[in-house]
Amino acid sequence: MEIIIKPLSTEKMTIQGEKFNRYGFVVDHRANKIQIREAVEAIYKVSVVKVNTTNYNGKTKSRSTKAGLVSGRTNRYKKAFVTLKGDDKIDFFSNI
Repeated sequence: MEIIIKPLSTEKMTIQGEKFNRYGFVVDHRANKIQIREAVEAIYKVSVVKVNTTNYNGKTKSRSTKAGLVSGRTNRYKKAFVTLKGDDKIDFFSNI
């Protein structure tokens, strides 16, 4: 199971990274806080102080098309907000 799917690079998360040393990730919905902590520490070589998680359920959506009413569902996902210790930083764009 791949724990970390992708980092969140929004304006809000950039501000939190600068102010509070907090970074966001989209993670596997089955992962717990301990697994997320270990994955972040292993990948980015940093010390994690705190992990907060939020679950988002998929929404049912429908729209009218030429073929009639088409309905579907968006994916569910989980976000993890990771606070790092002291002077540790994560640079997502260093290897571009």
